[in-house]
Amino acid sequence: MPEPEHRPGTPAPGRRLRFRYSKTGKIRFTSHRDVVRMWERALRRSRLPVAWSEGFSPRPLISFGLALPTGAESLAEYLDIVLEPGADLGEHDAMVARLCTLLPDGIDVHAVCELPIGAGSLQQEVSSCSWELEVLGLTHEELATRVERLLATPSLLVSRERKGRTVRDDLRPAVLTLAVAPPAAAGGGAESPADGRVRLRAELATRPRGVRPRELLQGLGPDVVLASARRSHQWIERDGARWEPLVASGSDPAAAVRHATEHAS
Repeated sequence: MPEPEHRPGTPAPGRRLRFRYSKTGKIRFTSHRDVVRMWERALRRSRLPVAWSEGFSPRPLISFGLALPTGAESLAEYLDIVLEPGADLGEHDAMVARLCTLLPDGIDVHAVCELPIGAGSLQQEVSSCSWELEVLGLTHEELATRVERLLATPSLLVSRERKGRTVRDDLRPAVLTLAVAPPAAAGGGAESPADGRVRLRAELATRPRGVRPRELLQGLGPDVVLASARRSHQWIERDGARWEPLVASGSDPAAAVRHATEHAS
C-alpha cells in the first residue's frame, strides 16, 4: 500500500519527543498562549532540531496538552515536539538542564523521552486530571456535607460560556472522584488549613468537555470560593489500565504504570 500523501502545513511523520514540566509560583498568572510563546522561544534558543510545518506560515511542530486555566499551578504539564529527520539529540539530562535555564522562573522541565512510532497525541490520549484545590467560605465539616450531597446527585447543572453565550451543562458525569482532605492533627502538618482554607482533592474527566475547578465549585454553592488550584496528574486510561503521559522520575513506561497503580490504590 502506498504511503499517504503528506498535506502541506500538517506535521510530517517523524520522531517525537515528549517533555514534562511544572508551572508554579507567580508565572501561574500567565495565559496558555504566553506559555506557548515561552516554549517556542526557549526551543529556538536551545538549538534543538525541531521540525517546521510547510506552507505560507511555517510554525515549529509543537503540540501541547490540555490548556491549564490561568491562575492555576501544575506539577504535570506536557508538550510534544516533532524532530527534523536524522536529528542528533545528545543526552536527555543535558537537554532538560539546558531548557530549564532558558525558560522563565516557575517553568521547570522534569523529564523528556522519545515517543514510540504511532503514539497518540496528548489531546486525544488524556482522559482525566487530578486536582488539589484550596477553598474558602465553609468549615471542613460543612464542605464535607456539600461534597456528599454533590456525589449523591444524579446531575450537576452549571452555567458555562460557550461561543459568546451562556449555556447549562451537566458536569456530574465528569466528576470521577471528589473528597475533602482530612484535617491536620494537633500540631499541624501537610493538611493544616491556612487562613481558613480547606483542601479538596478531585479527579475530573476531560471528555467530552473538560471541567475547570471554578465550574466544579459552582456545584458546591456560591459561597465556596476558590483560593488556589493545582493540577497534580494527567491520566491516560485504556483497557482497565491507566498511566501518566510521562512520569517525572524518568521515561520508563513500566515505571509510569507502577506509579499509576500506586496512586490509584
